[in-house]
Formats: sequence, C-alpha cells, structure tokens
Amino acid sequence: MNQISEILNDSSIGSTREVRGWVYRSRTSGKLAFIILRDSTNIIQCVARSENFKEEDFKLLSSLTIESSLSLSGTVKRDDRAVTGYELNILEFKIYERNENFPVSRDISEEFELDNRHLWIRSREFTSILKIRSTVFNAFRDYFSEKGYFEVQPPLMVSTATEGGSTLFKVPFFGEDAYLTQSSQFYLETFIFSLERVYTISPSFRAEKSRTWRHLTEYWHAEAELAWVNNNEMMEIEEEMIHYIIRKVIEKNESDLTLLNRDIDTLKESLKPFKRMKYSELIDISESLGMPLKYGDDLGADEEKQIMSNYKTPIFITDFPASLKTFYHQPNPEKIDEILCHDLLAPEGYGEIVGGGERIWDYKLLKDRIRESGLNEKDYYWYLDLRKYGSVPHSGFGLGMDRMCMWIMHLDKITGAIAYPRTIRRLRP
Repeated sequence: MNQISEILNDSSIGSTREVRGWVYRSRTSGKLAFIILRDSTNIIQCVARSENFKEEDFKLLSSLTIESSLSLSGTVKRDDRAVTGYELNILEFKIYERNENFPVSRDISEEFELDNRHLWIRSREFTSILKIRSTVFNAFRDYFSEKGYFEVQPPLMVSTATEGGSTLFKVPFFGEDAYLTQSSQFYLETFIFSLERVYTISPSFRAEKSRTWRHLTEYWHAEAELAWVNNNEMMEIEEEMIHYIIRKVIEKNESDLTLLNRDIDTLKESLKPFKRMKYSELIDISESLGMPLKYGDDLGADEEKQIMSNYKTPIFITDFPASLKTFYHQPNPEKIDEILCHDLLAPEGYGEIVGGGERIWDYKLLKDRIRESGLNEKDYYWYLDLRKYGSVPHSGFGLGMDRMCMWIMHLDKITGAIAYPRTIRRLRP
C-alpha cells in the first residue's frame, strides 16, 4: 500500500501500485470513469475503463460520490493533463463506504462551514492548514529543545488570575472556585529556579467578550521563562525563534502555502531583522500611519491592523506605560512610569502575536504592585515566595500560536487557523 505522494514520480511509471483514500472529485465520460482520489499526502487522477470491469462494477465506480472511501490498485503512467501530472489506470478496487450526499461543498456560508468543521477539515485547504500548524508547533519545540531548554507542564486549573479578573472562566472545584488559566507564566516562573530555561505549549482561556477577527476564548499558548535574561535579550531570542519557525514552514510546507495562495516571497521578508520601536515613538508617528493615537492609548486590534498594514516585517514595540500592562512587569529604572516589556506586532496588518518582558524580581516592589492593583496578596503568596527565596532577574514571553499560524498562512480570520475554534458564540462542533 502506497501513499499518493509516493507514486507521483517517474520511477513509478509502469508499475502496479495500490492506494487508498477518499473521492475528491469524480466524473464519467462514455466508457471512462475518472476519480480524483485524495489521501493525507496529495491527490491523483484514477481512470476506470469499462472493458476492464463487469458492468455492475463499472457502474459502482462511475457512481461514486464525494468523500466515498475506497482502495484502488492499478498501473501508473505519466499524464500532463492530469491534476498532479500522473494517472492510475484502475485494475481492482474495494469500496468501504459509498456516500449519498456529502453536505459540504465550496459554495457554503462561513457559518455553515463552522457548523460542519468536523467535515470541512477534510478539504485540501484545511488539510494544508493543519499541516502548517503541525510544522509551527514542532518547530517551536525543536528550537527550544535544540537550545537546551526544558519543556514543562503547568496546571490548567488555577486559583489566581494572571491577567484580568473579569476575563476568567470559573470552574467549581470541590467546594471552592477554580479558574481556567489565562497564561502559564506564573507557574513557568517557579520552574526557572530549578531548570533556569523552560517552555510550554498549552491551552489558555480568556472570557473576553471580544468579537474581533483575531480573538478566541480558548487558544494555544506557547510560553517561555528564562532566568538571568533581560528584556533586550528576550527579544533577540524571540526573533531568532520566529525566523526558525518561518524557515521550517517554507522548507516543509511550500506546496501547502502555495495551495493557500500565500505569497512566499512576502513571508520571506520576515526573515530580515525585526525593527524595534518604543511606544512613545509609535505615538509620535501614529498619525502618519493612519491611526492617530495619544500617549496612554492602548493598542487594540483595529489600531494594530492599521499600523502594521504599513510594514512588511514584524516590529517590537517596547517601553509601554505601566498603566497599560499588568502588575508583574519590571519598571524601567530610567523612566519609572514605563516598563521593560515588549509586544511583537506581525506585518501585513496582523498585529500582536507575542507579549513579553522582564518580570519584577524584587519582593517589596512586587508586593506593592499587587496591592496597587487591588489584588489580595494572600492569593499570590506562592508567587511572592519566589521573590523571597533566591530571586533572580528573569524574563519571559507568551506567543499566540493561532495568531502566528494565521499570519504565516495569511488567513482572513483566526477561526480559519484552528480546527475547532471556541469564541463567545461558538462551542460546537
């Protein structure tokens, strides 16, 4: 048994091969039945000639509908008219399931497609999306593994908020309240005191009532925390990591990018060095970028989309006002009302994909910031303990993997970058 991609070469010509898969397209023309068969690797045109089969068998082959499953054996020949340049002359076949009316076609609404995502993921387009996602996830792991980092597994049910309390999903937990994690950052920080450099890829949950093109309530979060690393060093690591991921996608998924109509030359622009710009500088030039802002304004989806439509490579925005970020960020000693942090904005209008920076490592300062934020320090006793016993300077980041994939594939919406999106309006399938 062969996968289709294995026989799409001249060495297969004249040989008898067996493949199996699903009907991608089919048609008949007189005494010929054409079946475009797909599997996970590619598609191939298969041809049945009536003189090679009993009448009832030829009728069976001729009447197969989209997504019927079968195995075929036959001889391979070169045919430039065929969809992938080769053709299988069918000699034998076995039908596993013959469909009547497969409900999903190209001419469907977005809502119908999302309702039937369990079937739509069979499309060639979504198959390519899933392959690229796999490469992105593997490349992230490979980059850090090759650098000697350790993968760890923080909990998904937590007792304290990392970001904002209003965006938490509450879960009953044996008589008390637990929450689905917004970020693994706090727990990753605990690991650096034993392993120094750690990362994880796990789901995060935000109960934000956002209906933008780039928000999910459940998303895949790639995060890392590093001892002895400052904000500038953290950005250097992130840039190298993203270059690594892009190279791997281009190397392994060029045909998938092409199928999705992704301009690969444009994607390669992001292999150039990333620009760095302070938040205050961005405010100064924001009007020229078509999005006039004033100091203290947050950068939302609309602002980032407008700004990044002007750039072909990612940009690090640094030194945000402390008022715009959460309590654990390290203040800039040269300008105490700003913090040593960064957001990485993806080009072509995609906006933020990474948020990171230095963490406060002084016990008293962190305790003061927790109080100033109106939080109960007792809830964060263990997080404060990290600053009491052998604290060190450290930094980290969080990368939204779904946003990263959306940008790399140049998709219109984040719901197209993940198999089963969860939003404020969608829990099924």
